[in-house]
Amino acid sequence: MDIAFIDNVLFATVRTATPLLLVALGVMISERSGVLNLGQEGMVLVGAALAFIAAYVTGNMGWGIIAGAFAGMLVSVLFAFIALSLMANQVATGLALTIFGTGLSAFVGADYVGQSIAGLSPISIPLLSSIPFIGKAFFAQDIMVYLSFCLFGGLWWLMRATRLGLIIRSVGENPEAAHALGYPVRKIRYCAVLFGGAMAGLAGAYLSLAYTPMWSEGIAAGRGWIALALVVFASWRANRVLFGAWLFGFASILHLLLQGYGYAISPNLLAMLPYLVTIIVLVIMMQRKQGGSDAPRSLGRPFSPSR
Repeated sequence: MDIAFIDNVLFATVRTATPLLLVALGVMISERSGVLNLGQEGMVLVGAALAFIAAYVTGNMGWGIIAGAFAGMLVSVLFAFIALSLMANQVATGLALTIFGTGLSAFVGADYVGQSIAGLSPISIPLLSSIPFIGKAFFAQDIMVYLSFCLFGGLWWLMRATRLGLIIRSVGENPEAAHALGYPVRKIRYCAVLFGGAMAGLAGAYLSLAYTPMWSEGIAAGRGWIALALVVFASWRANRVLFGAWLFGFASILHLLLQGYGYAISPNLLAMLPYLVTIIVLVIMMQRKQGGSDAPRSLGRPFSPSR
């Protein structure tokens, strides 16, 4: 096992983990504010479709990235209005949003199925990209991978060391107390949900502009659901979200590695490894907590300022 092989494995792991990281960071902020949005899969698909169409029509990747983030945010507005303003059940609303996003992405992208674009090109950082083992993985990636690193660092700092992060956490833990202190709970939750939608849209944009630069129905392949499980695995902490994304990213390419080594295992069984890992991780986490949870105490609970 030479250095080049390890370089390639780490490079592929980081690329595969990037959409998971983007979605999971958005989920973390949304759930930290007390909102449970199960519509991530639908938002990723809509973001992927609109990002590809914008890039294909304009020939500009930047417009594609912006369109993907905006599309995810726009769909999240629908969820926020129904779940926060109308105070509908958040689980049912999120599931409906996934169904809606899946159908909408298939509809708007119908004329672009099978079309492809050049995709985002890697940007190598001089000197750093030559570091053994980690150089290619961390310093020879495309712009959206670097963006995911920046977003991780910013959100880690936000939730750990700023007053805004403390306010978001307080809204998710005890919205009544936060409201009594004068914080606009509903507005904060709206902003958190919209941010989560934008992150899901960015993840979709990465899938259709960089990871597989083309559009096909179901391109998300369950990544929105995996990201939801990833946040639980990470106990709603940004540093653990990053580690978990890399873990699931590695699980996603493990079947390719095993096939490369000539193991006679069904490719269909190997391809389900990421989802099997998701189930195992959730079971282990629940057993370790023995019925307890690190989730925000008001997660999924509607809040009305008039109460």
